[in-house]
Amino acid sequence: MTTGRSFRNGSTPTVVLVHGAFTDASSWAGVIAELQASGIPVTAVANPLRGPATDAAYLAGVVAAIDGPVLLVGHSYGGVVITRAGGQSGNVIGLVYVAAFALEAGESVLDVTGRFPDSLLGPALRPAVFRTGDGQEAVELYLKDDQFPAVFAADLPERLTSVAAAAQRPIAAVAFEESSPAASWKTLPSWYVVATADQAIHPDAQRFMARRAGADTIEVEASHAIALSQPAAVAGHIRTAATAARTVKHTHPA
Repeated sequence: MTTGRSFRNGSTPTVVLVHGAFTDASSWAGVIAELQASGIPVTAVANPLRGPATDAAYLAGVVAAIDGPVLLVGHSYGGVVITRAGGQSGNVIGLVYVAAFALEAGESVLDVTGRFPDSLLGPALRPAVFRTGDGQEAVELYLKDDQFPAVFAADLPERLTSVAAAAQRPIAAVAFEESSPAASWKTLPSWYVVATADQAIHPDAQRFMARRAGADTIEVEASHAIALSQPAAVAGHIRTAATAARTVKHTHPA
């Protein structure tokens, strides 16, 4: 989808942050503060976590309401969402993956994770049944409270991880199963932050996806909760992406 917008060369993109499973938009708090201090416009969306099609449609609507170029940033499953929404929104000019899934067309989260050594994620998942809007039963996934710190945030204080475990947002199981219809990183420039101590998405899986996307990549010693534990490093790479994106004239014909 295109918007017919033409962005002035040098326009500062709005950074749109998309969280992943088992957390919420507050996970970007430190990154937001860093970007705001740099004068970069930023917003963090509430990812519905109901599945790629639903979540990407929601994100595309948010992006369409922004007047000007947008840099999408996704953490974890948020990478699935920005990959899909990036091809639906004509004002998206780049993608930043933060310990995130950068899927190929026809590929699912399970397809990627199955190619690499097991992480701690699988055994830590707790399924629960919920009802959809039409009354049908479906499955959503939580992290077991006692395993949340080791899987998600081993480099954060226990007082923070215990609260995060209690406040976690579940993700619909279909989010891990649904394949991506396209890979917008093939047509949009991309950047990647690898979390080298990640126990949810194996670091080698992250490196593989970053290389495949041709992403400008950095590696940071951090858990899966890298945006919380290393906000300055994450924000620094987002600033790099925003600066690079400003140097290219982006025109989206109708």
